[in-house]
Amino acid sequence: MFERIRYGDHPSQFGELTRADGTARGVVVVIHGGFWKAAYDLSLGRPLAVDLAAHGWTAWNLEYRRVGDGGGVPATFDDVAAGIDALADVEGLELARVVTLGHSAGGHLAAWAAARARFPRWRPERVPVTAVVTQAGVLDLAGAHEAGLGSAAVAAFAGPPGPAYDELDPARQLPLDVPVYAVHGTADDLVPPTQSREYVARTRRAGGEAELVELAGADHFTLIDPTSDAWRTTRGLLR
Repeated sequence: MFERIRYGDHPSQFGELTRADGTARGVVVVIHGGFWKAAYDLSLGRPLAVDLAAHGWTAWNLEYRRVGDGGGVPATFDDVAAGIDALADVEGLELARVVTLGHSAGGHLAAWAAARARFPRWRPERVPVTAVVTQAGVLDLAGAHEAGLGSAAVAAFAGPPGPAYDELDPARQLPLDVPVYAVHGTADDLVPPTQSREYVARTRRAGGEAELVELAGADHFTLIDPTSDAWRTTRGLLR
């Protein structure tokens, strides 16, 4: 069972903490996708949180304000930063290893969270991210906007590309100071694999540490099916 913990007054400012039995390997912050839209919520991350806890990780399944629920810029980013930092107030957690794990739009937020302390609005950083795993992540906001991904979801979330994207777009924040593992199915028709391929290539050119894990034949949602080989591969990366 999970423990519901609030980190703010808005109905969407909460998370669900599922603890591992015994000594945990670390904390995995699960950030769900859904193109930042209020129609999708953290129920997408619950099966992953259960599986992570069964394999020795404490899982923090994070909800946040989305478009249609008071989210967008800067609210969604404020929530992800505050939600991760709220772990500092939870008793009994070992925070030496904190991995953000995000699917689709959650992959965007997972990568962004590792860079958030670069920007004055999101300082100080109480709980640093030590590694990032993205699953079919939207890692280039400007490119996603140009491609019209999610029926113009990027424009609804962050507006058109411009200077403000420097603080919002993982593709403009390279390299991160922590390793990134980008998992993507080759049959993904919602977020093209080029989002992960190009992000990893650009990270490496910038001197950062990144690994691309392409899964042959996997589609967008196979990656968050805890019974799939794709998920087992992803979980293995956490080690």
